[in-house]
Amino acid sequence: MGDENTPIQEEDLEAVLRHVLGRTGFGPAARDMKKATRKVGKAFPMTRGGVADYVLGLKRKVLKAKGDELFDIHNKWVKHLLKGKTPLLDKIVLFWHDHFSVSASVVDEPEAVTLHLENHYTYALGNFKDYVKAINKDPAMMIFLNTNKNNKDIPNENYARELCELFTLGVFDLNGLENYSQDDIVQIARAFTGWKINGDGEAYLKINKHDFMAEFPGRGPKVLFDNAYGFPPGGASFTTGGEGENEIDEVVDILFAHTDSDGENTVARRTAFRLLEYFAYASPDKSVVDDVVSASSFDTTWDIEALMRAIMVHDAFYETAAEAPFSAATKKSVKWPIDYVVGAMRMTKMKGKGRELILRGGDWMPLFDHLANMGQIIGEPPSVFGWDWEEGWVSSSTLLARYEFARDIANARSQGRFKPEKLIDKELRKDPAAAADIADSVINVLGLTGQLTAAERDEVIEYLTDNGVNPILDLSNDFVRNVKLHGVFALLMQSPAFQLH
Repeated sequence: MGDENTPIQEEDLEAVLRHVLGRTGFGPAARDMKKATRKVGKAFPMTRGGVADYVLGLKRKVLKAKGDELFDIHNKWVKHLLKGKTPLLDKIVLFWHDHFSVSASVVDEPEAVTLHLENHYTYALGNFKDYVKAINKDPAMMIFLNTNKNNKDIPNENYARELCELFTLGVFDLNGLENYSQDDIVQIARAFTGWKINGDGEAYLKINKHDFMAEFPGRGPKVLFDNAYGFPPGGASFTTGGEGENEIDEVVDILFAHTDSDGENTVARRTAFRLLEYFAYASPDKSVVDDVVSASSFDTTWDIEALMRAIMVHDAFYETAAEAPFSAATKKSVKWPIDYVVGAMRMTKMKGKGRELILRGGDWMPLFDHLANMGQIIGEPPSVFGWDWEEGWVSSSTLLARYEFARDIANARSQGRFKPEKLIDKELRKDPAAAADIADSVINVLGLTGQLTAAERDEVIEYLTDNGVNPILDLSNDFVRNVKLHGVFALLMQSPAFQLH
């Protein structure tokens, strides 16, 4: 099994970086590849661990996406993704945005939504237990899941349920057995009674709205997991420090001590499982999950960055890579729409115009509309469960939206924004060149080297050569440059391979 010390041969470095930068970012864009190939092997060892450390070591920038409405917040976020120099941070924030799902239109408080996004950037690669405790008091989350309406008379169970089901334990463990009971949800809801948001947008406990055991003796003691999930008879109390503000933190501490039917830490396993699904492939084996948890000590340190590093050096992370020296032993995953759009624009050096980020080609649509048609508006997940991944991204209408987006990039000629002749290898730009070489250069620009079958590559060449009639192309010719070269970029961005990681 590969690990952090697995060496990377010099002739394989570009293939490794294409895969790593593609999975942990948006691309890989040429600028990201150039910077990485300059650093790995010099400032960082030419090993899997060296590549992981390079990616994790890039300077991080917190998103500042203030705006008066979702459209503004969305567009500032997209612009940040397009310009970002630390794609891994941006990529994992999107994961947490789905994991701790909050809808901006439901919250309807722009400042709370902005703070919520900043919290994601602050904690995304930090301590997961601290992250969950921060989410407990996140104003946008409090509004979205009604914590601010949770009063002692009839405790509201919304947040308690999602805290267990979605944020930490999951309904079932990796063996398919239940992780908690309705009684546990009822008790956790009591801990969150009385929490409000003050005029400064900060969470605070309104004591006279909080459930105290003396006032509600019929509800019993505030304990969880009585004689189950690794806890002793009598369960675990979340009032060991007394009742009041500390209860919600103690609830999290108890959840993070929960063990599953194998006696393994439940939160650690579930979090690692989901991150593996996002960065590697769907439904990873339990053994892989345990490998990365053990290698990172995530079940004790809760260090997300260490867990990510363990994932990035594991064989499983490379099992979807097709380019030599890999062989795509595992089914690839479908790119999220935001990943598809940002990746395509970064690789083609396209920019959106103005406040609306209009793509100046084809239908001249704002990126907001392109993404909405593909099924994803960041900041606006469809429910508390986030988006449906994999096949959930694929339908006749959403695929058509992707194809139209690729078409509009290729049609962005009149404004001179899309200049494909400046993206391909320099030696192919001036003198007549073999169409096969131009095809391979475009394939490389779009990160598809090794990802197409021989038959698919032949189809690209046939398009460029008019079925072999013109095997040599002159890019100084307006038709060749503005029709054929633009067209081949569109063709490849519409290809099945470009929809997948």
